[in-house]
Amino acid sequence: MQKVSGAAMRRLASVPAVAKLGPFGAEGVMRCLAGSASRAYSSAVIGIDLGTTNSCVAVMEGKNAKVIENAEGARTTPSVVAFTDKGEKLVGAPAKRQAVTNPTGTMYAAKRLIGRPFDDELVKKEAAMVPYDIVRADNGDAWLEAKGNRYSPSQVGAFVLGKMRETAEAYLTGSVTQAVVTVPAYFNDAQRQATKDAGKIAGLDVLRIINEPTAAALSYGVDKKEGLVAVYDLGGGTFDISVLEISGGVFEVKSTNGDTFLGGEDIDNCILQNLMAEFKQEQGIDLAGDKLAVQRLREAAEKAKIELSSTNQTDINLPFITADATGAKHLNVQMTRSKLEALVGPLLERTKQPCKDALKDAGVTQKDISEVLLVGGMSRMPRVQQIVKDLFGRDPNKGVNPDEVVALGAAIQGGVLRGDVKDILLLDVTPLSLGIETLGGVFTRLINRNTTIPT
Repeated sequence: MQKVSGAAMRRLASVPAVAKLGPFGAEGVMRCLAGSASRAYSSAVIGIDLGTTNSCVAVMEGKNAKVIENAEGARTTPSVVAFTDKGEKLVGAPAKRQAVTNPTGTMYAAKRLIGRPFDDELVKKEAAMVPYDIVRADNGDAWLEAKGNRYSPSQVGAFVLGKMRETAEAYLTGSVTQAVVTVPAYFNDAQRQATKDAGKIAGLDVLRIINEPTAAALSYGVDKKEGLVAVYDLGGGTFDISVLEISGGVFEVKSTNGDTFLGGEDIDNCILQNLMAEFKQEQGIDLAGDKLAVQRLREAAEKAKIELSSTNQTDINLPFITADATGAKHLNVQMTRSKLEALVGPLLERTKQPCKDALKDAGVTQKDISEVLLVGGMSRMPRVQQIVKDLFGRDPNKGVNPDEVVALGAAIQGGVLRGDVKDILLLDVTPLSLGIETLGGVFTRLINRNTTIPT
């Protein structure tokens, strides 16, 4: 739930009545209500999926949305930023490639920190998972530190958004200044505003912030598909579930739920911890304090996770992982799909209750759902697909690319704002309740979660 202070409420009282009904305070409502009639749009409005692990950019070409390849020829870009000893800034694949030799100067998963205070328990959990330092900013927020310099999560996000902007400009051969950016459905207003700030730092006017599952449904349903759709979105750092009704070009979100600290990063870390525990048991050496070794293990864990989505077993071989008085030590581990599923089972189980709550809040049962869409790279994991099948009583739809569908939906929303895409109406909801702090520090709810946002 989001709490509004007394001072903020007094400011809220000075705005028109319609604005008071919004999900994220007066400013948030006015942002939501900002329509195309009052804006001047450039020749292109790009759609950006700013992901925890990877990001993607798309644009409308005629009546179709198209994913734009980056300078390396890839359709997605790692959300990784690095600073070298020479002071050079690297973004995307070049940054990820040098992470093993520069772990403390390489920042990733910054999205998990965006809009969070340093004292947040989840920030402490993240600090134990990453090789770079997470520090307290003057305003109490969690910032990242690399090579002696401090960066806000919005700044790190801006470096990635800047890379996406450059990718779009190279393809469109012109300046790009306007974008639609997606965020997890369960982000609160501080996290949404910090994402918008990242866009501003990157030189982008963020015309609209839309929820990732909603963007995915928009891409799926733009071809006039209809019915009650569930979007199961398990990405690198967050999990969202949304239930939407698509009818006659109207995309109405019935409910949304999720976990803003559950995704592929947690699964990688689970594998990493297991590898370190096995190595310690076998060799008697704790690798936790060796940041170079831990980074090699992290990359091996991610690689094994990906391979086990298509094979039943994989070998993890890391020669010269460390050394002691007896000589060099090597890590050789065979991991099976069943072992992986046993390791990460408790994490995947955490996606079940939000799904059940979303169905309940929407007032529907699994039998009412006509289609289940899988979004996010983690949705490729066979165990995840089985969980979805068990929850909804049907095989999930695999007709959309889980890495690209969100950016495509954002590009379509950009087309709607420009007037290129017609006969589409998006009705989203507030994921969290809005309330005020009253006498005695009591939270008094004004707007319930899953209330439709005015258009």
